[in-house]
Amino acid sequence: MAAGAPAFPADSTAGYAEAADALAVQYEQVTFEDVHRDVLHLLPSAPARILDVGAGTGRDAAALAARGYRVVAAEPTAELRAHGQRIHGARTVDWVDDALPQLPLPRHPGRFDAVFATAVWMHLDAEERRAAMARIASLLGTGGRFFVNLRHGPVPEGRRMFDVSAAETVLLGRTYGLTAVYQGERVDLHGRGGVRWSELVLEPA
Repeated sequence: MAAGAPAFPADSTAGYAEAADALAVQYEQVTFEDVHRDVLHLLPSAPARILDVGAGTGRDAAALAARGYRVVAAEPTAELRAHGQRIHGARTVDWVDDALPQLPLPRHPGRFDAVFATAVWMHLDAEERRAAMARIASLLGTGGRFFVNLRHGPVPEGRRMFDVSAAETVLLGRTYGLTAVYQGERVDLHGRGGVRWSELVLEPA
């Protein structure tokens, strides 16, 4: 790997570059408030510092910035980053080419008041999830919270996903000093058959 190159498994982003145009439309069909309505009360007060990992087209990152937060959006797929900057404006958030599990963030040292990982965690295998949880725990400041959305159900063709339960994720968080302050489930907002979602919020114990 070249010096300074992002450290993330290429397989975790499989299928996203090719489908970026269609995904940009799909992602923007639902709002940040629709996706996260059950946990909005757990957001820190603005202008807190928030990291959105696997930011996609920046739907959530832009909505958080509009609420007055200072947002870093980490997205390893260049095609999705380009759509995000086109849709929401290049200066709305600070975009970076970075991803879990290592997530080095060389230009953004320090801790965050919240970290979001929406539709990201199930792309990582067990070893990668352990490394990712350790990294997230190290990035959370005092009182910081980790917002996780897990997809369950059929895997789209060409994607790399694993069957990751909410219970497993909570247990892994405990290993790295995080405790669950919210656990819930919701239906798929795009109406895809067999797809459902777990929502978790973890914070340092």
